[in-house]
Amino acid sequence: MSESNERLLREVARRRTFAIISHPDAGKTTLTEKLLLYGGAIHLAGSVKQRRRERATTSDWMAIERERGISISTSVLQFIYRDHQLNLLDTPGHNDFSEDTYRTLAAADCAVMLVDSGKGVETQTIKLFEVCRMRKIPIVTFINKMDRDGNEPIDLMDEIERVLGIPCCPMNWPIGAGKRFQGVFDRKRRELMRFVESDYGARKAKSTIIPLDDPEFVATVGEDAHRQLLSELELLEVAGNAFDLDRFRAGELTPVFFGSAMNNFGVEPFLDHFIEFAPSPLGRPAGGKTIDPTSSEFTAFVFKIQANMDQKHRDRIAFTRIVSGRFERGMEVKQPRTGRSMTLNRSLQFLAQERTEIEEAFAGDILGLWDAGVLRIGDTLTQTSDGEFEGIPRFSPEFFRRARLPDSLKRKQLKKGLDQLSEEGAVQVFFDPKTLERDPILGAVGVLQFEVVAARLQSEYGVTVMFDALPYAIARWVVADAFDATTFEQKAYGRVKCLVDVEGRPLVLFGDEWSMRRTTEEHPDLQFIGAVQPGRSPNAR
Repeated sequence: MSESNERLLREVARRRTFAIISHPDAGKTTLTEKLLLYGGAIHLAGSVKQRRRERATTSDWMAIERERGISISTSVLQFIYRDHQLNLLDTPGHNDFSEDTYRTLAAADCAVMLVDSGKGVETQTIKLFEVCRMRKIPIVTFINKMDRDGNEPIDLMDEIERVLGIPCCPMNWPIGAGKRFQGVFDRKRRELMRFVESDYGARKAKSTIIPLDDPEFVATVGEDAHRQLLSELELLEVAGNAFDLDRFRAGELTPVFFGSAMNNFGVEPFLDHFIEFAPSPLGRPAGGKTIDPTSSEFTAFVFKIQANMDQKHRDRIAFTRIVSGRFERGMEVKQPRTGRSMTLNRSLQFLAQERTEIEEAFAGDILGLWDAGVLRIGDTLTQTSDGEFEGIPRFSPEFFRRARLPDSLKRKQLKKGLDQLSEEGAVQVFFDPKTLERDPILGAVGVLQFEVVAARLQSEYGVTVMFDALPYAIARWVVADAFDATTFEQKAYGRVKCLVDVEGRPLVLFGDEWSMRRTTEEHPDLQFIGAVQPGRSPNAR
């Protein structure tokens, strides 16, 4: 084996690419900050709600994110921990941005599921878990906020198994909860990591290690806590699930950790275990075969596009997951969708909006490519082969608004802004075939997306826009050799509106389920679908 191939194997083996999923307010952004803190990427962690100190979170970089204290865009955060390259995809926490999370999970090899100890398994967690299950992504569970009064650990694991249908294996066990929370007991090492709060969680927590058989153990935790720990450990040994690496990586078992991200309790032992059993970069199917990440050929796909991260330069960055091989700045690659070749001269790695130019990267890494407008979400990049990775679909929106311009002289800026936001996946843009680009109609999975679009149009393109709500709740694309929108509307039942998307595909809006069911039954010759692949239409630019 050549020296370059040996290096490729080493570099791929030390990489971990993962996302964090949770319900809003479970502490996702806080945990993200603390992982960066322990990875040495930052030296002072911020709090989302900015209590006690006026600190800002690293992963939330948009102005509206900082104002609201929520994550609404995917951030890429890359750092080193114990000689491992960790690529963390910080997904939106708000359920109105679940489509962005779905796209991001396509680039992840593993997911960390964050559960609030006081609230248990919540609705958004369930939805995101199902996406992971569908993509066969292994899941590690971190039960957060143990420094607050909440549900019993046994009850929390029972809820995860009952609601999500996945067996749990606790890797550590909490001693106490709320104000009585002392630390976590490592079941394998048979020792307690006892924590001391450090600067309100801004810096690494100080801790002491006490083995279970240490004579000082009982005096340290107290007789009641010691007695309860022994009882619960015995119950776990008798009735619990043993950890099995193969079952975990197959998505059939979730290892569970306990802690408090706010105070850094349990973060370090979680990271120590995570790099040991989380999978190194996985292959992806393309062209009828699975691409091996250790293959010498460079392959990658675009999973996200973000414009104006740097307001001074009006840039456009394509977030790209390297699937195999080694990237080298200046290399030439093919784009199978268009058949064109392109040279990758401007390449970046990230810490949220902060960027660093890089010369090389390997399978599993997330690469930022400066894009002049030729790349689309789901695009494949490859050195020699023509096979394409599975695309990343866009789902039918559920809320619709007509965009109106108070200042008609800003129409050109509005078109430019909506074109960009549509290509990013921030919103879907549709047009009435009769009026085309005048008063476009926007579609979104959640209503907060419209607020974000309005804020970005104002700040990035200088356009003030007003939205009128439309009385539709369902959208379906139409697949047919010929489609007469006027005749279709005339014969429809209930509220129905025919539109076209930015790639010229016909789309129908329905007022409710009854309207859709009754109308589609009258058109057995037409196919109505709820998701499409961007850039795969014959009319795509």
